[in-house]
Amino acid sequence: MGRAGTGTGTGGAAVAVAGPLLLLLLARPPPAAAGDSRKSDVRLVSEHFSQSPQKLSFYSWYGSARLFRFRVPPDTVLLRWLLQVSRGSGPACASVEITVYFRYGAPPVINPLGTSFPANSSVQSPFFIKMLDSNASLNISHPAAGDWFVAAHLPTASQKIEVKGFVPTCAYVFQPDMLVVRTVEVSILEPDIPLPQTLLSHPSYLKIFIPEYTQELQLELQGCVANGSLGCPVRLTVGAATLPRNFQKVFMCVSPTGACRLLLPSPPWDRWLQVTAKSLAGPRVLVAFQVVAALTACRPWNLNFQHLPQSSLNESCNASTGLLPPRPADHGDHGLGGSSRRHGGPCCLTSYPVIREDLDVVSVRFWPVDRVWVQVRPTTPSVMRLYMDTGMDSGGSLTVSLRANKTGITNSTLVAVCVNAASPFLGFRTSLNCTTAFFQGSPLTLSAASHKADLIIPYPETDNWYLSLQLVCPESPEECEQASVLVETTLTLVPCLNDCGPYGQCVLLRRHSYLYAGCSCKAGWRGWSCTDNSTAQTVAQQRVAALLLTLSNLMFLAPIAVSVHRSLLVEASVYAYTMFFSTFYHACDQPGEAVLCILGYDTLQYCDFLGSGVSIWVTILCMARLKAAQKHVLFLLGTLIFAMSLQLDRRGAWNMMGPCLFAFVVMVTMWVYRCGHRRHCYPTSWQRWAFYLLPGISMAALGIAIYTSMMTSDNYYYTHSLWHVLLAGSAACLLPPREEHTKPWACSQKLTCHYQICKNHREDLYTVT
Repeated sequence: MGRAGTGTGTGGAAVAVAGPLLLLLLARPPPAAAGDSRKSDVRLVSEHFSQSPQKLSFYSWYGSARLFRFRVPPDTVLLRWLLQVSRGSGPACASVEITVYFRYGAPPVINPLGTSFPANSSVQSPFFIKMLDSNASLNISHPAAGDWFVAAHLPTASQKIEVKGFVPTCAYVFQPDMLVVRTVEVSILEPDIPLPQTLLSHPSYLKIFIPEYTQELQLELQGCVANGSLGCPVRLTVGAATLPRNFQKVFMCVSPTGACRLLLPSPPWDRWLQVTAKSLAGPRVLVAFQVVAALTACRPWNLNFQHLPQSSLNESCNASTGLLPPRPADHGDHGLGGSSRRHGGPCCLTSYPVIREDLDVVSVRFWPVDRVWVQVRPTTPSVMRLYMDTGMDSGGSLTVSLRANKTGITNSTLVAVCVNAASPFLGFRTSLNCTTAFFQGSPLTLSAASHKADLIIPYPETDNWYLSLQLVCPESPEECEQASVLVETTLTLVPCLNDCGPYGQCVLLRRHSYLYAGCSCKAGWRGWSCTDNSTAQTVAQQRVAALLLTLSNLMFLAPIAVSVHRSLLVEASVYAYTMFFSTFYHACDQPGEAVLCILGYDTLQYCDFLGSGVSIWVTILCMARLKAAQKHVLFLLGTLIFAMSLQLDRRGAWNMMGPCLFAFVVMVTMWVYRCGHRRHCYPTSWQRWAFYLLPGISMAALGIAIYTSMMTSDNYYYTHSLWHVLLAGSAACLLPPREEHTKPWACSQKLTCHYQICKNHREDLYTVT
């Protein structure tokens, strides 16, 4: 189906060689898979499609993967993916392994973390290749026309929490290009009309249209000769290639005299089917043959929109009578000629009309017209068609919930159910594997022991989906002749299953105009719908974590008390602001049950970050012992700068470190000035250094080290709580002492007018501290 090859060249040169590489591929003849290796096929044309590159991320959830959506044109005989990766320069840019996924019809369902999916989920193993930061390619012969999706990501993300801008990072940019080779000359194969073909050096490209309600397709090769002698060295490839599963049918005629036929049950409805014939003889051997296609059609019984009497439904699909009840409009011959199809019987299925109700983005509900229950009988399958071919329905999860009437199912009967794309499964009498010509469906059963069944299909393919139900009696078929069962169906398309549960958040993702959804999990929960609790935190652990992160902010009571005692009311107000919003931000930031949000999450986060930065700012400037006017001007100016920088980039390290370094320079300048003016070290008291400055500096340094290099997702609750304690403790130790002429709690001694201005016009140059 395809092969992957890694090209030469390093990641840094990927962008530079991309242009010449594409021109070379477009200029050279088509590859041997599409024709003879020595001569170009004039029936083939090449087309190139590209998209803007995206920066790759380390994988932690589905939103970490970068998604690309391409549309393959019809009559494509070769699809070539050109994968280009470029990386930045620097010591942090090392070679990493990049995983690239491919899927037809919907985004790939991936599981790099090895987590579990929800119960009753139908998930296929993804098709992927691994590549280093270099160029690679992948070829797919005879791909299906329509949407193809490519997803790429870096290895699993580290648990370490890194401060943005503090640790050097490397940018890995990924860009896929699609090169298609399609044919402009295709022979139309009509039913029951032999089509002569001659093969010499190039293959023949055919296609046949499969109308709706086609039960079987039979392809036959007749009169096959090679250079006038008997024998049929011809390989016939039927259908288009898809990923992650490929259901192409390839058959060859071995016997020169025997029949060469291929029977395909339930081919995909209402579309063209590709057929490619290629000679297996030498390049100069002429092979001639005829291709004959025969379609077996069935007449469906379409229920009307009004309520039908029970007797009408029982007589509708009575195969023994050979009669079809009259209908307002016969949809069974839609798009069919009278001689082009063979009718296999009066009725092969009972079609229930379905209403599609769009509720929201990637949110749809399907329900039968004017009825809740679907009657299931043993004579013919009951079929419901779900219209999901809009191109915007593949980004959610299709949920099927069935409930059978308990009184209708006996111990010897069961309801067999199949969910298929492109065409319904109709062969319940011979098999229950739900396999059609080019699709493997999902089977379900309802019995007396289990009258409920559920199915979840993440990211269903863009196509019409069919729900087929039929009553079967494996042990005693005679008991099913007159039996019937009522089944209640609940069919929905949702962005996220159960809205990702209590420990997850359903996030709507976008790639250009295409929307898809994914779950972002919390509290150690993982999985596609945040249902994997293998690493989850217990409720007790969540409460302990919430208490640690919130109560650790009470340590700010120490710098608040010290500030008020030393008549530093502005500083005390800043610390009180930081303590309040940090407490309630972390109470709102908790997952699961231990959550309390008094304001919006974004508002609380902004106020917490602002309070932390301003607390450091005022502490350092207070240590500089500036004049009152200068100090308060810098307080206000720094607060405005912090507010602006946090609005630009809230998690940028230098948005907080830049102003703090400026404050540190101001403090050092003032200290050096005092040292030079007094002719001795400042502060002058060794007790001040030993019991206040050195412990405060040590706590601040330890807090910065923990905040920047020791935090991980597992120890965040402990290390961040320790950061709160160290930040508040260092502020309490580093605040300067009270002025000599100021009494303790001086500002609390109010005048009769209840108004007090704490003002000190005295120069601090001669104050002994």
